[in-house]
Amino acid sequence: MQAVLYVAHGTRVAAGIEEARAFVERAKKRIRLPIQEMCFLELAEPTIEQGVANCVAQGATSIAIVPILLLTANHAKEDIPDAIEPLKARFPHVRFSYGKPFGIDRRLILQLFQRIQESHEKLTEDSEVLLIGRGSSDPAVLRDFTEIATRLKLFFGVRNVNIAFLYGNGPKFEDYVANLQQNRAKKIFIVPYLLFQGLLRKHIEKTIAEAEVEQQLVICESLGYGNKVLDVLVERTNEAVVNATNINNEVIIHGFTSRKQSIYRATGEAIK
Repeated sequence: MQAVLYVAHGTRVAAGIEEARAFVERAKKRIRLPIQEMCFLELAEPTIEQGVANCVAQGATSIAIVPILLLTANHAKEDIPDAIEPLKARFPHVRFSYGKPFGIDRRLILQLFQRIQESHEKLTEDSEVLLIGRGSSDPAVLRDFTEIATRLKLFFGVRNVNIAFLYGNGPKFEDYVANLQQNRAKKIFIVPYLLFQGLLRKHIEKTIAEAEVEQQLVICESLGYGNKVLDVLVERTNEAVVNATNINNEVIIHGFTSRKQSIYRATGEAIK
């Protein structure tokens, strides 16, 4: 029996956990499968191991792993598969497959622009937009986040869009704030490219509050769990289920499939 296991990142902030749970519950209503469970990569329960066990207890023999992650980085490429690998010995009758992170998607870019509009501040020619990402050591994140900024600029005619990260490779958020006195923009819209309002959001707000600058700094709502983000999750879930079906058919026809093949399929770029 086919199951879906949603894997969220996890946070120490209780409100962030509840937001993620509510988001998944909305997605479940649009996926026609009886077995759908949720777990967290870290910092919260159920863990991935517990999530898999919950699926198996309901009769799952094939589990599509759906990462609730914005970009394809080490969590999707390594951490989640590494957590699943030892479970194959515990549940030898279960086949696992991997869905894609959200990736670069026009609906997410539209959601970003709506966050700017919701601030009720006018976006003028001398304004600038700063997208803030969580960050990663994976160079693919810098590449993809730069592409997202470029598409926001082109799709909506935003004159200046910059990016910064809270950690990892690429331009640092703290460096951007430290150099604001040399920035000629009169108004800067700051949009956290984050799903939940956790500790990272609080860090952004604290850093901005302590900055002594002449510009008007507008902190927009984070990307969040809006309907367009939900549409992307539902699509990624349906893709993962189709991928799982294809892998199951390969097993029936050829007798095997490889972990490398399933991860490669899952982490291919999801660009629209």
